[in-house]
Amino acid sequence: MHTVAVLALDDVITFDLATPVQAFSFAWLPDGSPAYRVLVCGTGPVRTDVFSISPDWGLDALAGADTIVVPGRMEPDGPVPAEIVDALRAAAARGTRIASICVGAFVLAAAGLLDGLRATTHWLGAADLAEQYPEIDVDPNVLYVDNGQILTSAGAAAGLDLCLHMIRRDHGSAVAADAARRSVMPLEREGGQAQFIVHDQPPVPRGAELEPLLTWLETNAGEDLTLAAIAARAGMSTRTLNRRFREQTGTTPLQWLHRARVRRAQYLLEHTTHPVDRIAGEAGFGSPTAFRERFRRVVGTSPHAYRAAFATNG
Repeated sequence: MHTVAVLALDDVITFDLATPVQAFSFAWLPDGSPAYRVLVCGTGPVRTDVFSISPDWGLDALAGADTIVVPGRMEPDGPVPAEIVDALRAAAARGTRIASICVGAFVLAAAGLLDGLRATTHWLGAADLAEQYPEIDVDPNVLYVDNGQILTSAGAAAGLDLCLHMIRRDHGSAVAADAARRSVMPLEREGGQAQFIVHDQPPVPRGAELEPLLTWLETNAGEDLTLAAIAARAGMSTRTLNRRFREQTGTTPLQWLHRARVRRAQYLLEHTTHPVDRIAGEAGFGSPTAFRERFRRVVGTSPHAYRAAFATNG
């Protein structure tokens, strides 16, 4: 099982600490087993911004971690204990994936792990990070930056975006989409540039009037469906259908269908070697050109680039 070690330093920001603990704990594999083992590590009792905690694991647990997450601190540019710097450098030398939440980027910077890399942090701290560490290419306009082994995220909720991104990297979009649903993440996040964000459908309460129709749409997304055909299936006029969709999903029937088709395409890109033109047809798009345009608009990248990043078919 993939082990995630979350580093609890003195004056840690509670939200930043809880975000990776919850996000990775929400990830479950298709067979019902947990995707991650999550450990909170520290050097002893630490003070958060609101209360004190005693981590169950010491710094020695970092040696067995596959991923280390460093949350932010209330004083981001404060001194970092030498034992923390040494532990992070040793982990990086072993090839451990290391990520920061919010101003946790200052800790990675103090350890020299961001030298020569593009990185981000909370926009309030971006100028200070760039000034203190001129060797870092600080980008304050993105939700997160993935350099492969070293990753950084912007403030607060962007840490959840980064965690979901890592879950998707490890286990694919289906597992990440389920974790996003459990986290009640919004359908899309606004940012300075497009990110590989899971484009899941907004949750609909069980027993809602449209639940059977949404299940049918998900199953038949690859078919040539029109608004009139969807309305006929629902036994409603198109006007009533649009109104009910807005009330219960926050979007329109065709927008919901487009999302379902894009998610189907993401799955096929990840798990098959089918040509992109074939995937366009199987996902329900009228033409490969329409598919590429819609996919780029929703996901923020091309189908080929998405496959290169997330293919799991070996």
